[in-house]
Amino acid sequence: MNLTCRLRAATGLDLTVATVERAVRERMRATGASLDYDPHPGTPEFDALVDLVVVPESWFLRDPAQFDTALRFVRAQPGRMVRVLSLPCAGGEEPYTLAMLLARAGIGPDACRIDAFDLSHDAIARARAGRYTRNAFRGDDRGLRERFFTDDGDGCVIGAEPRAYVAFGQANLFDLDPRQAGPYDLVFCRNLLIYFDAARQARAAACLFALLADDGLLLAGHAEAPALCRHGFGPATPRATSVLRKQGRRRARILPAAEPAAVHARPATPRPAAAPPVAKPTAAPPPRDLLADARRHANAGRLAEAEQSCRAALALRGDDAEAWFLLGLTAECAGRPQEADRNWRRCVYLDPDHYEALCALALLLEQRGDADAGAVFKRRAARVHARRGSTTA
Repeated sequence: MNLTCRLRAATGLDLTVATVERAVRERMRATGASLDYDPHPGTPEFDALVDLVVVPESWFLRDPAQFDTALRFVRAQPGRMVRVLSLPCAGGEEPYTLAMLLARAGIGPDACRIDAFDLSHDAIARARAGRYTRNAFRGDDRGLRERFFTDDGDGCVIGAEPRAYVAFGQANLFDLDPRQAGPYDLVFCRNLLIYFDAARQARAAACLFALLADDGLLLAGHAEAPALCRHGFGPATPRATSVLRKQGRRRARILPAAEPAAVHARPATPRPAAAPPVAKPTAAPPPRDLLADARRHANAGRLAEAEQSCRAALALRGDDAEAWFLLGLTAECAGRPQEADRNWRRCVYLDPDHYEALCALALLLEQRGDADAGAVFKRRAARVHARRGSTTA
């Protein structure tokens, strides 16, 4: 078995030969190894190579709506120890975010415990160290940095309070035994399936299904939800497309949000309490409100209504990339993959850096057996992901 095959087997990732060759060249430069460089699993050098081919990059409060959902879920389980799985956890940003939100809400580690795993040894070491640069804080962190971190030269170190919630370990999703590890009430598994081929996506979904409690929630990446919904999962709430539950199982108990947590959209403009005495022409809702409606309809399974809202938004603004992306999601969920393909391609034509559409196209093409075309979109998505990480403060 050659090195590329060994890395694929060890990581579960659909690695290209070019990716492996780049990692090998970097390790050879770093170690001064000769041309017979060929590390095997179980050696420190093989682990170092694995760290170069995985993508352990994240930041605090990434996708706030999902963390709001998780916090409401925990609050709705009084007297119950809620078990959370975060995988892949990268450098600890995701599990520590939830831990800080729990601590701020007055929910102690005796009520919620978080197991966090990542394939990368280096990522787990960084998570345990808990030291971060300013790049890990992006946008509004809700005051978490000021409360839970201590400045340390060029970066900052997380305090003892959030650490008490989290146990870190190095592992692959496929390594976890549900009989020993599960069940988990909440599972964060975001932006993992986009690196798998179709067979491993099905296997990963089966692993997640076995690890998740029957009334639990799976919080996935937006582009991965359609693939997961083909393998035993379905939308859990009318709030977000990436909050999933086991299909046909008991519904998770979630407290209603104060406001709809729509992504890329703002709440619809409220209607006046009383109609004016003289009827006046009314303007069509703006595209952003129509897209918020489309997301709510799609999450509730009302695909025809979601499609209608998308087309209404496009009638007002035909070059709205987000509308084309949502229209692609409705087509995918309705079992019209060719139409989904066309809509997502229109989306990335209008917005070449639309990460969710690039990931969705990669998954769709791979599932249709066109691995080469899928790999093209996967590489584009990876470049967008890396560029956002390097340029966002």
